[in-house]
Amino acid sequence: MAVSLRKKRRVQLVAIGAVMLAVATVLVGYAMRDGIEFFRSPSQIVEEPPRADERFRLGGLVEEGSLTRGAGEEISFVVTDGGASQTVAFAGILPDLFREGQGVIATGTMRDGVFVASEVLARHDESYMPKEIADALKEQGHFRYGEGVSPKPDS
Repeated sequence: MAVSLRKKRRVQLVAIGAVMLAVATVLVGYAMRDGIEFFRSPSQIVEEPPRADERFRLGGLVEEGSLTRGAGEEISFVVTDGGASQTVAFAGILPDLFREGQGVIATGTMRDGVFVASEVLARHDESYMPKEIADALKEQGHFRYGEGVSPKPDS
């Protein structure tokens, strides 16, 4: 039985389409490799330390009494999730809503056991806490509704 030319062309087009889709997927993944930042809590950093050059987001609560200001715009503070704490160094201007005891997410890398942040984000109003921080605090038993966080049903 001879395969018709039409069927042969159709198979070739499907094969070419599959190869092009695979190449596009690889290119998108390669382009995004530096843009993907994983979230970690202080407890996760203790359990599984990140690579020295790995860029990620650290989230938790700013520990009471841990904020210290250095020369110029240098600031350090401690982020905790109730189970572990991580010192954060930041050179820049903190957001207006940044306070001790409030939720924070910092983006940066680890250097000599200190998280060096390039960006610090604070809660933007009284009814919002990033899901990652709330989940990490719930795991440690330190998450309390009624402190400006509205309960959301588990879905």
